[in-house]
This record gives sequence, structure tokens and C-alpha cells, in this order.
Amino acid sequence: MTGCALTEAVYYILLSLVQPLHGYGIMQNVEQLSGGRVKLAAGTLYGAINTLLMKGWIAALPGERDSRKKEYQITESGKKALCAELVRLTELIENGIQILGSDVIAQNQ
Repeated sequence: MTGCALTEAVYYILLSLVQPLHGYGIMQNVEQLSGGRVKLAAGTLYGAINTLLMKGWIAALPGERDSRKKEYQITESGKKALCAELVRLTELIENGIQILGSDVIAQNQ
């Protein structure tokens, strides 16, 4: 579906945009979803947003004329890319557990 693996940042951005959010809200949501592990800098976020807009995976929502905060939301093709990545990640986890055993998860928490 996507042709390649998503970066962790793009994965979390797409996941965040299941509900409409503006840039700062995306940054906060990504940090919350990742338990503080992933912190997006503004340049990284807006570079990713531009790429996702060009791919048609997200759309800018029409806003008020005087508002500087532009909201974005995932599109159907973005949802397909996100679901394909979830399937890919699930396969990776299942293969890892098959080879290393489920104890590896408990040992690393």
C-alpha cells in the first residue's frame, strides 16, 4: 500500500490526525502517545506535514480567514497507509516473538 515503511514520526502524525488537529496539537499528541519518547521539532513536523499533504495522506481543513492555526486531518488514502504500516509492524512483532519468545517483552519493560 505505502511501498515502504513509515518513519516513527510519520506514523504518530498520521495516528494523531484521526481527529483534526493543528501543528502544536500534533506535537503534543505525538509526545503523549509515545510516552514522551518522541518529541517533534517544528521543522520536522512541518516538513512531514508538507510531504503528507503532497502524498494526499492528510488534508488541510478550511479554517477561519484570520486564524493562523491550520488544522489537518487524515484522508482515506492516509488511513490505508497507516493500516498497512500497522499490519507490517504486527508481522514484525509476531516474527520476533516467534523467534525470541514472548519472555523478551516482559524482560524489557
